[in-house]
Amino acid sequence: MNVKSVFVGFDAVKKAVSIVRILERYGLMEQLHRSGDSLSGACPIHAGHNKAQFRVSISKNCWICFGDCHTGGSIIDFVSRKEGIGIRDAALLIQDWFGLGTVPGTNAGRNGSFAQGSASAFSVQQQPGEKAANPPMRQALTHLDKTHPYLVARGLSQETIDTFGVGYCRQGSLAGWIAIPVHNAVGELVAYAGRWPGEPVNGFPKYQLPRGFRKSLELYNLHRAKAANAARPLLVVEGYFGCMKVWQAGLQKVVSTMGSMVSQRQAELIAETTGASGTAILLFDEDEAGRKGRRAAWERLNRHVRVHVIRFPDEGTQPDDLEPEALRELVQKAAG
Repeated sequence: MNVKSVFVGFDAVKKAVSIVRILERYGLMEQLHRSGDSLSGACPIHAGHNKAQFRVSISKNCWICFGDCHTGGSIIDFVSRKEGIGIRDAALLIQDWFGLGTVPGTNAGRNGSFAQGSASAFSVQQQPGEKAANPPMRQALTHLDKTHPYLVARGLSQETIDTFGVGYCRQGSLAGWIAIPVHNAVGELVAYAGRWPGEPVNGFPKYQLPRGFRKSLELYNLHRAKAANAARPLLVVEGYFGCMKVWQAGLQKVVSTMGSMVSQRQAELIAETTGASGTAILLFDEDEAGRKGRRAAWERLNRHVRVHVIRFPDEGTQPDDLEPEALRELVQKAAG
């Protein structure tokens, strides 16, 4: 890929292209139900099956997923998540698809960044092989309540709660949520995921992630898993709490994809962690989304590492539903 140095305006791209045109390009309009200004259906990003999870506002040119994605946004956010790329690359891709001209970057700041309040323009200066990254957070949340009843109800021990740093948040944007720290591969804090402590009301999602955070670039708990016994297989689950419960069962070389789909970058991280002679074991949820994600993950990973799959006998079973001994037996059998 050649070095690019062009400017593109987020606002200009959003105004020029409708969410309907994006959905049409992906061949998704026939899968969605239209009612007035709204579209609804199964989420095309995480390959969901609940036809009420994914919703689109045509007039507002935005979308939201109440399922595994736990987020929404603009056409740029949609393409970013659908393609597993950063938002700047998504904007450039849309620009290329629809023949949009570049926007002069008069407001771009030093090193291609821009100050808040300026026009939404940025400079792309991408070297061959460069990978996007979630920037480390400057400050961690403090005074989280680690004794909240929800954590106890999820079966977490105090050691697990302390190790993973989860707790009920009373201030800021996560007030009222269980805050779950997310780190990158080297242990830097890059985000907090929020889990509503119970069943949310009024169509609210169970989980939320900060705007701009790209979960497709990270594997939850990877920095701890890398410190575990290198000879053991890497266990891969979907959810945060599934990861914590597997770790609590003594199977500490475990990561979570934070959803049912494995991105290309996550597959690379898995392969880097296991090595060419290593093994990855998939423990995805036993539901339609989990099975789709499991098949896609196997196909993506099988070219690089040995992959084993654990299938749960009962519909709807998740790793955190099993007792520690049952988890250990399943993993031991899968590892051969």
